[in-house]
Amino acid sequence: MQFRLHSPDPVDPAAPAAEGSAAHRLNLLLTYGGWREHAFADQLPLILDRIGIRCYRAESGDEASEVIRREHVHIAVIDLSIPMHPTRAQQPGTRAVPAGPRVLQLLKRLDQPPPTIVVRPRQVDPAESARNLAEALRDGAFTVLDDPVPIESMLQALERVVRRHYRDHWPAA
Repeated sequence: MQFRLHSPDPVDPAAPAAEGSAAHRLNLLLTYGGWREHAFADQLPLILDRIGIRCYRAESGDEASEVIRREHVHIAVIDLSIPMHPTRAQQPGTRAVPAGPRVLQLLKRLDQPPPTIVVRPRQVDPAESARNLAEALRDGAFTVLDDPVPIESMLQALERVVRRHYRDHWPAA
């Protein structure tokens, strides 16, 4: 699969963009609460940096909130299962409260909320699955993908976001 984007300023896809260069025209908030090797969250920065998309990886709600405060986010990939705090040990008998829904609410309150791709854990209960889907869409999700997400599916979703929200062009600098 080829990820196609058009940029008003040509970017050589064979040349990596230098850190802080003008070639980075689109910022992607990338959250992932999983543990799988070769997950989309590990692969996307390697692929997207070459075409001018800077990925800000966050593995907790706190980290995602910091990126949102610090950077203009053009697209967000929000894993509903990320924890609120970075790798803080859980006390025995307690269950971590996922921070993904809180991050969605934070993005929704921005003056210009970015299009959001939601990654949800696989659901066994059809009623819970439908409820989670409805909540994510109500909170502004552009699309919802079930974990584990193949890299090809994530790239297709990102391509649809750029096509629809940015008309196949990078946002203005």
